[in-house]
Amino acid sequence: MIKREVLSNMRPTAQNIRAMLSACLWVTVVLLAGVAPVAAVPRENHEEKEANLKQQATGGLFHKWTFDKEATKSIPGGFVPLSSGAGVSGIWSIEHDETAPSAPNVVMGTSVCEESTCFRLLIAQGLEYEYPDLTMRIRSADGVAGVGGFVFALRDAQNFYAVLVDLGAKRAQVIRVIEGVTTVLGQTAVTLKPIDWHSLRVQRNTIVSKDFIEAFVDGVLALSVEDQMLGTGQVGVVMQGKTTWFFDTLHAVPLFSHRPLSSPAAY
Repeated sequence: MIKREVLSNMRPTAQNIRAMLSACLWVTVVLLAGVAPVAAVPRENHEEKEANLKQQATGGLFHKWTFDKEATKSIPGGFVPLSSGAGVSGIWSIEHDETAPSAPNVVMGTSVCEESTCFRLLIAQGLEYEYPDLTMRIRSADGVAGVGGFVFALRDAQNFYAVLVDLGAKRAQVIRVIEGVTTVLGQTAVTLKPIDWHSLRVQRNTIVSKDFIEAFVDGVLALSVEDQMLGTGQVGVVMQGKTTWFFDTLHAVPLFSHRPLSSPAAY
């Protein structure tokens, strides 16, 4: 009988459990308060928020070019012309165009080479991306045949990827140039909107061990191809063959969110 009473008194009651939990919580709060004060998240006012957003947009991560503050008849600042293939180099200049998406200035490129192996490039200085996200607005001169678009993963004038759009033929291509030899990785017909300035977006993504290139024309996914021959490289715009093209409102950002944080686990 005595043993049963002792055992009964030793059983934890709900009241005892609540008391022990309360004591543990109090000790935890005291210890944390002694180690470091809890820091409040500072709230941004309107001016600080605008300044922070502006810094993000113009820093080393995001890049945007409208060319509106540059002198006309000059090569865009921060860009270098390159040529691949025989013939006279392309001509690049800032021109006035009130129809541009970001008026008043655009970049005009002119190539007189009639061979499809001629590529005239305008490369952004100081930018090297492994997985770029590139957007711009494009327009070809009326009645002039030719092809233009984005170049990326560029090592030099003989090694690069390009996404090309032929507005006359309504066709898009993804090509790879290695040691001056062009390989078409994919091509397709595209439906263009009835507008003067068309949009082109290029993304190079990665999923585990596969790299793929996606091209969007006027907001619609036109091509998606896999390729891993070229890695990190420079970005810019390109013309192919004989043409006159206009470029405006370029954006470039690396897709860090698509890069794996670590190697996949082995099972």
